[in-house]
Amino acid sequence: MKYINATKILPEELIMEIQKYVQGEALYIPKQEKEYKNWGSLSGGRQLLDQRNAAIRNAFMSNSSIEQLAKEYFLSVETIKRIVYSHKE
Repeated sequence: MKYINATKILPEELIMEIQKYVQGEALYIPKQEKEYKNWGSLSGGRQLLDQRNAAIRNAFMSNSSIEQLAKEYFLSVETIKRIVYSHKE
């Protein structure tokens, strides 16, 4: 996380108000919730996992066993169960 001196970006009145609560300490100001991105949305990782999971569900519906899918996708049996028994489309 990058450090920025408040005097370089905030108005003096706001700094004086903040100083009523904290002085000389590092203060983290989080993003607004609307600025957060879901995991993998920027890199495409989420989309790849969704595609993989859809392929696993389709294979399961086509009579592939959970054990076969675990070996094919290098996942645990429990992970395959979680994928195939979830209600995502």
